[in-house]
Amino acid sequence: MIAGEIRPERRKGSPMVRAALLVYLLLIVYASWFPFTGWRSTGLEPWAFLNLTPQRYWTAFDVIVNVIGYIPLGMLMVPSLYPRIRGFWALLLTAVLGMLVSGGMEAVQTYLPSRVPSNLDFLTNSVGCFVGALIGAAGARSYLNQSRLYQVRQRWFASHGSQGLVLLALWPLAQIYPQGYLFGHGQVLPIFSEWLSKWFATSIDLVAMLRPGAAMSVEQYWLSETIITACGMTGAVLTMLCLTRRGAPRTRLIIAMLAVALAFKTLASSLLFTPDNAWVWITPGAQGGFLIGLIMLSGLAFAPQVAQRRLAVVTLLLSLVVVNTIPANPYFVSTLQGWVQGKFLNFNGAAQFLSLAWPFFAIWFLVIPSHKLNRQ
Repeated sequence: MIAGEIRPERRKGSPMVRAALLVYLLLIVYASWFPFTGWRSTGLEPWAFLNLTPQRYWTAFDVIVNVIGYIPLGMLMVPSLYPRIRGFWALLLTAVLGMLVSGGMEAVQTYLPSRVPSNLDFLTNSVGCFVGALIGAAGARSYLNQSRLYQVRQRWFASHGSQGLVLLALWPLAQIYPQGYLFGHGQVLPIFSEWLSKWFATSIDLVAMLRPGAAMSVEQYWLSETIITACGMTGAVLTMLCLTRRGAPRTRLIIAMLAVALAFKTLASSLLFTPDNAWVWITPGAQGGFLIGLIMLSGLAFAPQVAQRRLAVVTLLLSLVVVNTIPANPYFVSTLQGWVQGKFLNFNGAAQFLSLAWPFFAIWFLVIPSHKLNRQ
């Protein structure tokens, strides 16, 4: 290199953005095909929705949600293509891919009795993706390489922790779906029981098979929720701490992560039920578990990264075991009776997927060798 010559800025993409794009695509698939039951052929071609017939029944709410729902897809797709494809070609490719994704979702809905493929949905989704592409193209380079947020990410978190940061960003969103226990994610056995019952045309309760005998007492429910809350919270926060560098403000990051999660929980309880139920999740078991979790984290926040990673796996596994081996909380079942999904059916499907899958993704992330990184 000649003396005095300025080294050109190295253009690079973001693994975190690409991981976020993959996750968002999975959420779109889940939300578009939820509840995944009753598959059948109606005799219509899957592309029959591509016609010029005006949609008869629609609301402004549907249009707004369809546009907004695909804006993040376009925003993530453009920087995911950077730096190989930029400018006009990135916009064009994103617009085409957005139309293909939207068209694919509508085409498959032809075989779902609970869903109705629509040319209006296809159009509004495609418009949303293109709007997101414009936003993404306007700031791709700055927020990938030059923004203050990017600099903070480089200063506080390990360089190879992009996928983990996407996972952590989804944890507050996983609180949206109604759960019987605070931070009680991954409750899959009741769903498996329902599937098996339909397949074999007989009542199958896997939870009851694991816990034969008398019903649980109030004290047992309280203790179970305490364990679930403490372990779920500790496992999630330790996953975040595994990614931090030595100079990161861990205490502030822990407070921020928990505050955002509880804010989402409160807002979701208020919107999905009634404002009177905004704080319904504050039970004695949840309070005790939250306090125990804080005590555990106060002693583990500055532990070696290897210990944090292993304890994160253990606590998440313990939470999964307990939440899948206790009967449904009767108080929570009565609360669900006031939940009307209505226009939020698609949204609730994606939220349920996050609630069920988050701990499994977290454990997978923590145990695979490529993520066993030393704190820098």
